[in-house]
Amino acid sequence: MAIRVYSVMVENKEEAYRAVASVGADKSGCAWMAPKAVHRLVMLDGVQPRQANIMKQEMLGKGGEAAVARGVVDNSVPETRVLLMGTLKQYEAFLAKLKSQPFGLPALADRIRGVLDGQEGFTPYALDCRGRTIILGERTLVMGILNVTPDSFSDGSKFHDPGRALERARVMVEDGADIIDLGGESTRPGFAPVGVEEELDRIIPVLKRLVNEITVPVSIDTTKAEVARRALEEGAGIINDQWGLRGDPAMAGIAAKYGAPLVLMHNQKGTEYRDLLGDIAESLRESVGIAMAAGVAREKVIVDPGLGFGKNAAQNLETLRRLKELRCLGQPVLIGPSRKSTIGKVLNLPVEERVEGTAAAVAVGIANGANIVRVHDVKEMARVARMADAIMGRVNLDI
Repeated sequence: MAIRVYSVMVENKEEAYRAVASVGADKSGCAWMAPKAVHRLVMLDGVQPRQANIMKQEMLGKGGEAAVARGVVDNSVPETRVLLMGTLKQYEAFLAKLKSQPFGLPALADRIRGVLDGQEGFTPYALDCRGRTIILGERTLVMGILNVTPDSFSDGSKFHDPGRALERARVMVEDGADIIDLGGESTRPGFAPVGVEEELDRIIPVLKRLVNEITVPVSIDTTKAEVARRALEEGAGIINDQWGLRGDPAMAGIAAKYGAPLVLMHNQKGTEYRDLLGDIAESLRESVGIAMAAGVAREKVIVDPGLGFGKNAAQNLETLRRLKELRCLGQPVLIGPSRKSTIGKVLNLPVEERVEGTAAAVAVGIANGANIVRVHDVKEMARVARMADAIMGRVNLDI
């Protein structure tokens, strides 16, 4: 029989271990070789030449590589980016060496290790949403959007009445929603901000009925700490902050006080970036830090790259394409591509005809590591999620 030759792809140490084991290696050999099969790129920005020269020397000495700016060798540049390239085995030796170096490199080694650990993914776990539990990491969860605003870009004024809102939520749960995301202020382009009392007047009557009559957690989509506090008092289980704790400085403390999980979204004014995913990741890392400094447990934080917020259409597509890069944060990832204007621009379709475009974005997002998808069309997107999970091997199927 002719020898067959083909490629094998691995994403992390677990997959590498299985690949090595498939050739018949023993357990100790699998454990030794698996880190050699996983290659990682890590970018550092704002590195001093004296730090970069040491890192390049040490990475080369371990069999890896480090790309630096041309002027690093003679200190003719004030700072540089450094692109580290190596296997996990090479990083182990490299980081051990950095721990004994000067110029702040031991602390930098810890940050690099954190990025590498985050890229391995997280073990599925139960998240307590103040009395109701969801499991993160086993399969993709579906968050159903319930807007009780008169000016939502997709379903404005449809569910302002508490009775109609409750019926819509029930249908979404029956269709596969794991979380209901209740919002009382529009975020469409050019929206008119509303005050705390008006937002509360919209959401509280609906929330009171939801928490008593549906079985899944209710998330409150707000940027106002007082709205979040009142919603939590009424039984909401999650805070979804579209400004990633940058809009209201009291929000993190409210989440900590009530033990509420947080969805932290990247947002900014304007669309200027040095490096799109690098900037998003750093901003989200800072948001996670704000939450933890206030007393929120890391496992209660979910990050959202903010599709459609502070990004143009091309940047939204790039964010989905490079979504795997957010694994470096080590947090569950939520995406909200549903019916967004980017889909309309690509397909030249109005809001009500963007289901297929949303489905494509959801599927690609799941393939690239999304753990939760926030959508309007729950029945259709729950089916897309189940199929995508099956393709990605995230569910056990008896077929």
